[in-house]
Amino acid sequence: MELFTYFRSSAAYRVRIALNIKGIEHRLTPVNLLTGEHHGEAYRALNPQGLLPALKLDSGELLTQSTAILEYLESLYPQTPLLPADPVAAAQVRAWANLVACDIHPVDNLRVLKYLKDTLNISDDDKTAWYLHWIREGFDVLEEQLVAAPFCHGSGVTLADLYLIPQVYNALRFNLDMSAYPKIRSIWDACNALPAFDAARPESQPDSTI
Repeated sequence: MELFTYFRSSAAYRVRIALNIKGIEHRLTPVNLLTGEHHGEAYRALNPQGLLPALKLDSGELLTQSTAILEYLESLYPQTPLLPADPVAAAQVRAWANLVACDIHPVDNLRVLKYLKDTLNISDDDKTAWYLHWIREGFDVLEEQLVAAPFCHGSGVTLADLYLIPQVYNALRFNLDMSAYPKIRSIWDACNALPAFDAARPESQPDSTI
């Protein structure tokens, strides 16, 4: 498999973790979001939406959107499950993942921040305030609901952890005070102690020197 990725892409980060956890052989192909490589003719020919990640299968088929990719990996590589067997528990894990994927990440991603700054001409301070507001909105709920013993849903890593960790990474980059979120911080520490998460972190990627 070939994963088209960018070292700070939260969505690609999720998929990198899953590939590592499930032990799926793959190679990484960086696509530079800062220089607009994702809008270039070569990448658009591959993925017309021009977003990351994209996963090219050995068969040549291309999968896009991190949630769809993760569900595909879960269905084809169930040996290391990322969803609980109990349907209610699995729905709860999906709900936490979707809180990040649908309610926090889309309004805080790079293209939205660029639009706020370059088109709507908001200040850097206001852009940061926007960013942190939406993280706090989501983290306030997650902090109340997550199990954190030691992971989001208890003793095993689930999809919720794969979504949460990249979002915490972003929150720390923007200097969010995490003192109000001890459970989330403990999940961050527990996950990053695992080799699969450590190998997926942005600083471990081949394009991290950009």
